[in-house]
Amino acid sequence: MSEKITLLKPENPVGIVGYGSYVPRYRLPASEISRIWTDGMGGLPIEEKSVAGPDEDVTTMSIEAARNSLKRAGISPQDIRAVWVGSESHPYAVKPTSTIVAEAIGAVPSTQAADWEFACKAGTEAMVAAMGLVGSGMARYALAIGMDIAQGRPGDPLEYTAAAGGAAFLIGPGEEALAIIEASYSFVTDTPDFWRRAYQKYPEHGHRFTGEPSYFKHITEAGQAMMDATDTKPEDYAYCVFHQPNTKFPQRVGKMLGFNAEQIKTGLLVPKIGNTYSGSAIIGLTAILDEAKLGDNILMVSYGSGAGSDAMVLSVTDNISGKSEKATTTQQYIERRTEIDYATYARLRGKLVKK
Repeated sequence: MSEKITLLKPENPVGIVGYGSYVPRYRLPASEISRIWTDGMGGLPIEEKSVAGPDEDVTTMSIEAARNSLKRAGISPQDIRAVWVGSESHPYAVKPTSTIVAEAIGAVPSTQAADWEFACKAGTEAMVAAMGLVGSGMARYALAIGMDIAQGRPGDPLEYTAAAGGAAFLIGPGEEALAIIEASYSFVTDTPDFWRRAYQKYPEHGHRFTGEPSYFKHITEAGQAMMDATDTKPEDYAYCVFHQPNTKFPQRVGKMLGFNAEQIKTGLLVPKIGNTYSGSAIIGLTAILDEAKLGDNILMVSYGSGAGSDAMVLSVTDNISGKSEKATTTQQYIERRTEIDYATYARLRGKLVKK
């Protein structure tokens, strides 16, 4: 890149003081989707995906993740000055998800609340904004959530991976952080690879166009720019995590940036739970924080269609000790599973509509 890279760095040190994830119990095997639509002859991009239950939506799942983050942070919800929920499947077209979440966790009334949207990187958008709010001194704590119930048209390739779940991060002052967010960098262009117009039930996508020049260009540009600006190399990181639309893309983009399979492995959750859209990269980060230790450096790069990527460098502090034990871990959510068939999935997700 020819232009000068300007990182987003808060005036005061900030970081993650609490984190939490949520993954629904129900799982639909990819082989079951293939059985229905290709007589079992289609390729399987993942093993299985998480499916929201009849009483679950972005709001209820965000509340669960937020409560987990509060347990790990050990702070009063009354001290939170912003509750932001990033998603592309908010339950209401006009009525914020964030106010419901704020009410449920006890953060009202003295808090700012808003919903965010940027395809699959709405969660990291909220994190960047929380960094600025806390880093400027306007707030001590801000809650950023990325959560989705992804949509996939029956029989479309997206149906294999479009899943449910996400994560919440309490952003606070550096001295309390279990992981300092050193800086962020965003790379954005107008690249129409994936979209859903108003009143459309399912999104449309540009098929192979979604890889190049969309996913790979944005993640590599953002990730490499971040490493160049921070004078770091892949070997300086214990972990890396990228947006996970399928199993192959994050592995390939990691290799393109110089990372090895071990650095990618912990955060690569898509084979077991699918693509959680706004929660895709950040839920991988929660799995990493569940096992990270003092001194570990982490590179996270999200991706949202439309298109853009947010890159973040995080440094783990000694405050990480014992945090994973205070709430349900991401791996525990993954292991807590009930397998369903396609008919049950179709009923749960409203795939059958009366005319």
